[in-house]
Amino acid sequence: MQVALQRIFRPRWTARIHEEWIRSVLERKPHLSRERLQRTSLLMNENVVGCLVEDYESHIEKILLPDPNDRHVVAAAIQSQSDVIVTTNLKDFPRDVLNEYGLSVQHPDEFLLMLRKMYPDEFVMAVGLQRRSLKKPPMNRDEFLNTLWRSDLKRVVKSLEDEDF
Repeated sequence: MQVALQRIFRPRWTARIHEEWIRSVLERKPHLSRERLQRTSLLMNENVVGCLVEDYESHIEKILLPDPNDRHVVAAAIQSQSDVIVTTNLKDFPRDVLNEYGLSVQHPDEFLLMLRKMYPDEFVMAVGLQRRSLKKPPMNRDEFLNTLWRSDLKRVVKSLEDEDF
C-alpha cells in the first residue's frame, strides 16, 4: 500500500476484490474482526485516488479462464484499462487469454522488483514508511524483511538487504 500511496503505481480493485481478500484473511486469521478489515478496505479506497473500479460486470461473460470465479478480476482490469494483474495465483490467469485484452500477469515479487528498479529512491522510502507505520507490533528492519520474505517477496528482500530504511 505504501508504494501506491507514494504514487509509484496506480492500483485498481473492486468491492468484490475487497470482499475476497477480507474472506481469505479471516480464514487464515480468524482472530481478526471483519469490521477492522472492512475499515482497512475503506481507508484503501479513500487514500488511493481512482482505485475503485465499477461497471465492469458487462465484460465478465466473454472471458474464458480456468477458474470462472476469477473472470471478474480480468473484467475489472479491462474496464480500468490496466496493463497488469498482480497476483500470486498465476496459473488461473493464462497469458494467452490475457494477451487478448492487452493484459499481462505478474507475481507481486516480480511486480515490486520492477518498481524497485524503476523508482529506487521512492521505493526504498515507501518501504521505510511502511515499516515505521507498523505499531502492533513495531518491527525492526530485519523483522520487516523477514515478514516480506515469508510473504514470498524473496527477490524484493534480496534487493533491499543493503538498504537502510
